[in-house]
Parts: sequence; C-alpha cells; structure tokens
Amino acid sequence: MRLTDPVSGRGAGTEHAFAAYGLPGAPGTEAFWAAARTPVSVPADGGGWSTLFLWRGAAASIGFESWSGPVPLRRWGGTDCWYAEVRMPARLRVSYQLLVEGAAHADPFNPAGAGGDRSIAATPDAPAQPHWPVIGAADVLPLPRARVRWSSERLGGRRTVRVHPAGGGGPVVLLLDGDDWLYLHPAMTAFDSAVAGGEMPPVTLVFLPVRDREAEFGCRPALWEAVRDELLPLVARTGLPADGDRLVVAGQSLGGLSALYAALEFPGLVSRVACQSGSFWWAPGASDRADPPGGPAGGALAARLRERPAPSGLRIAFDVGEHETRMLPHCEQVETLTAQAGATVRVSRSPSGHDRAGWRHALLRDVAWALG
Repeated sequence: MRLTDPVSGRGAGTEHAFAAYGLPGAPGTEAFWAAARTPVSVPADGGGWSTLFLWRGAAASIGFESWSGPVPLRRWGGTDCWYAEVRMPARLRVSYQLLVEGAAHADPFNPAGAGGDRSIAATPDAPAQPHWPVIGAADVLPLPRARVRWSSERLGGRRTVRVHPAGGGGPVVLLLDGDDWLYLHPAMTAFDSAVAGGEMPPVTLVFLPVRDREAEFGCRPALWEAVRDELLPLVARTGLPADGDRLVVAGQSLGGLSALYAALEFPGLVSRVACQSGSFWWAPGASDRADPPGGPAGGALAARLRERPAPSGLRIAFDVGEHETRMLPHCEQVETLTAQAGATVRVSRSPSGHDRAGWRHALLRDVAWALG
C-alpha cells in the first residue's frame, strides 16, 4: 500500500486517507488526532506488512534499533500530520524513536514504551511475549528494594547492584547490562510473573550494571574474578536466599559473548548460560576494524572451542534475532562448536533484529531451561 499526498490537506479524497489502517477522518483534524493509535500494520503485497507511523508537529524521522536506517516521515498536505508507511518483514518486534531536530522521542500514539524516549512496534504475526507488561514511555518501572554498594578493586569504581528475590529467591540469575533490564524493560515484573505461573522456579535476580561494555565484556578475566571474589559474597551478605552454586548468567550482545567466555574459562563459577545474540565476531582488535563483524566466523571463542573441549556439565541456551543477517553466521558457528565440544545446547531464533525488545521472551524461557 502507498498513500498519495494530496495537493492540499482538504482536497478531495482525503477524508478517509488512512481508513485502510483503521483511522477514518481527515488527517490533521482534532477528531483524527483524538482517535489516532499507531503503529498499525496491514498485509503488504508480496508478503510482510505495511506499517503506518504518525507524528504530530514538525518534520521528523523514525530511528529503528538495529533493523533499518532512519526513515523520514512525509507531511500530509499542509497539515501538522506527518506519516510513514514502512515495509516490514513477517515476524518482527523492534524498538524505535521519533527523531525531531536532533532529539529522540517516544511515540505518543503507541502505548508500548521502553524507557522515556523509545517505543516498541510488533507486526501482527510476531509471537506474544507473556509476562512482559505493556509499559508506557512515561511510566516509572518498579525497582528492587535490596541493593548492594560494590566498590570493586579489580574493576575500579563504585556501582549499585540491585537484587530481587523473585518468588522468594533461589538460584542466582546474573543479568548483565542490568540497568537496561531495570529501567527500559521490566524484567523484575516479568520474572515475578513467570515464577508465579510455574514456568521457572524461584530465583534471585542480580542486576549487574556495566561501565565500559567493551572493556568489561571482552574476553578478559577481570570481570569474572570480580564477580566471584567480590560481588557474589556481597549478595550473600544481603540475607536473601541466593544459591550461587546454581548461578545462571544471562547476557546479550557483548554480554552474551562474556557469558559464554565465563562458562568456558570459569566453569567452577558459571555452568549455565542464557545467551542472546552474542557478539561472537569479537576477537582482539576486531572492534577497531572498519567492519568489526567482517572477520572469521565465530571470532575468538570459535578459535578457543576448536582448540579444546568445553568443561563438563555446561548448559548453554543460544538465541539470536532471525533478522540479524550479519550476526547469524557468527552465532551459528559458535552454537555448532559448543555442542561439538560437549556442552548441552539449546538453539532458538527470536523475531527481531539486534534488540532487547525482541529477546525478552527468550530471556525468561532460556533462564528456566538453563536451570533444568
């Protein structure tokens, strides 16, 4: 579908210009804006979806998270209605922002937010994400009441680590990039719901904030020595049930790389991993290349897995967005080598690009699986 801009905002044929998307009325009128709810998708010729986005005000564009380049919005005649029809593939969930004069805004017509300046769009065929509530951009997410102040000698600096006993607490689930799961996506609420629904046992969530992702999540021992020797003893002293002997590490992107590295190099600490879209292109110096993912498939961890078997007893769940064309070869190589090295492996694909909004269901499901 492709709308035709009118010569003027009140020209013939404009009264129901967006009716195919379920938005009757003349664009730009108060009645139109009062009823506007987007994004909304209709089947596109040849498959996939045509998805309508709206913005009221000045010129704007849409910035998508790791799926598409910016998409400019077009003005409807002389009105304050700006719109874009975006062709989307089947099965896609994606975060996006409205970009106006250098500032990022959440979509005021979309109730599904992720932090104060972004929203989430999903095509009608994207699988549901049970346990994850719809959170508006203006909503403030609840935070765990328990927290520890961590002054790390190995990593340097001080950070606040939140701790939450879902269902009363149990095995420790270490969530890397913890601030994203605290402030952008309501992981605490989602885990509580999954535990209450019987889909996983009670767990103790530890939200680990990161200062420098490249430095801390690269394949280096400092982070995991600090977790073992500094952080987990602090968590144990909170008095909350926290079984560090059944630790699950959940990481995404560089965090997924670091989680698998920890399982391979610190098996006495980490034997269960939920990894979403691990940055398995990583190798020393790769980040400095013009095209970091352009190196050998699987990067440094694939090379390590070819050299020696995985430690016994590893249980690793891999997930990656099915629309991540550059990441898939790296992830597939590491998935295969990890299984061949002797680990118990689960592999799945999420309907997303490189985006937490698309990984959320896999996070809950794979943590539950990792716990066995």
